[in-house]
Amino acid sequence: MAMSAIEKLRKPQEAKIVQPLPPRVAHWAPPGGSMVISTPAEIDDLVRRIPKGKLATVNTLRDAIASAHGTTIACPVTTGIFLNIVAKASAEHEAMGAKRLTPWWRVLKSDGTLNPKMPGGVAEQKKRLQAEGHKVVAKGKASFTVAGFETKLADLGG
Repeated sequence: MAMSAIEKLRKPQEAKIVQPLPPRVAHWAPPGGSMVISTPAEIDDLVRRIPKGKLATVNTLRDAIASAHGTTIACPVTTGIFLNIVAKASAEHEAMGAKRLTPWWRVLKSDGTLNPKMPGGVAEQKKRLQAEGHKVVAKGKASFTVAGFETKLADLGG
C-alpha cells in the first residue's frame, strides 16, 4: 500500500549536503558549488512561515533552504517534489477536518504562475489566493499569476 502524503511528510529524514556536485547536475551551480537536498518537513516548516497576504516562489523557497544550510543551491527537483508532498498532506489534513493548514497555495512556480500540479489544480489555487485578497490574472494563453507577485514575496531568510 502506498504511503499517504502525511506519512511521507512525517517520515524522519535529514537534509543531505552534496559537494562536489555530480557531473549530471554540476551546471545547476557555479564551479565548486554545493547543494542541499532538503526534506518534506523542512519545506512544510518554511511554507507555514508565509503569512496571509504574502507569497513565495519555488525559487524563494530554494534560496531560503540553501541559505539555512550554507550551500550554494537547494536541489530544484526534490524541492518541487517535496512541495507537492506538503500540499497533498495539507489537503489530507483538511479532508480530516483540520483548520490550521500549511498554506501551499501561497507558493507560485518560479516564474510566478500558479501550479497545475497542486491539489485541485490551478482552479483551486486561484480560488484560495483570491479568497486572501490577491488579484489573479491571466499570463499568456493557459496560465495565471498574481498581479504584482514580486512585491508580495515573504521574507523567508534566503
